[in-house]
Amino acid sequence: MHGGGPMEFLKGKRLVVFGCGYVGGALARAAAAAGATVEALTRNPATAAALEADGVGRVLVADLATDAWHGRVAPGPEFLVNCVSSGGGGIEGYRHSYLEGQRSILAWAERGGVPVGTFVYTSSTSVYAQDHGARVDEASPAEGGTPNGRVIRESELLLQAAAAACRRWFILRLAGIYGPGRHHLLDQLRSGAGELGGDGAHRLNLAHRDDIVAAIVRCLGAPGAVGNEVFNVADSGPATREEVVRWLAGRLGRPVPGFSGAATARRGGLPVPDRVIRNEKLQRTLGWRPAYPDFRSGFAAILGG
Repeated sequence: MHGGGPMEFLKGKRLVVFGCGYVGGALARAAAAAGATVEALTRNPATAAALEADGVGRVLVADLATDAWHGRVAPGPEFLVNCVSSGGGGIEGYRHSYLEGQRSILAWAERGGVPVGTFVYTSSTSVYAQDHGARVDEASPAEGGTPNGRVIRESELLLQAAAAACRRWFILRLAGIYGPGRHHLLDQLRSGAGELGGDGAHRLNLAHRDDIVAAIVRCLGAPGAVGNEVFNVADSGPATREEVVRWLAGRLGRPVPGFSGAATARRGGLPVPDRVIRNEKLQRTLGWRPAYPDFRSGFAAILGG
């Protein structure tokens, strides 16, 4: 995996991955290939079959938010990653996946009698409400800019308060995830869209899937003195939507579509804020460097692939 970083420390160690979707599945595959004993949990039987076919050791199909899986996963793994996503269903879907899922993991960990070694949780930059070009780092207020963001913030707080569940935790607040097989803007241009919703002057904060996996691996392998930290994961080149669209259109040989100017809507129909998500803390603390530092490098790899 490009940018996956050294993973030798995982060899022979036990890694439990909850939520094996786009990011979690990539992590589980990379860790298994590096010699880790991987246990993965997903609610999707097709995802489970694909993971097993790719050599991921033990895959369970279960709803994370229930306790049905508790007796099937032994306590005290060296490494645990909660990579859950909402799977739709609006605010209730978010509560079920993020909040009840986190609650279920922590209850399992606390009852097991042996704390998890390192617990990494992939959160979201939706916990930030800042707009109007603000530069946002981990010290910025994070009370949730939307109802969904507030639910995710609540799930962060559960982990931060769960001293008995793990020896240390890391929270990674992910910017807009893209990568192989996941590129909404590119798909819109390929389909010949003449106009895109939203404001072309709004900045896009992106994080390539492989750079997210590399950030998770950096946390899992962090020096013992480092822990209980929150990091933003975003590339180093936030660009306006118009810049990205113009560049992609040029690469595809398509006309550059206009923008409607209406508020850029995200899932749930709420406007996308215009801000710059800063990643310096992760670079400074753990030596992480994005292999895809801006949208050009990331999309060039996708188009080339």
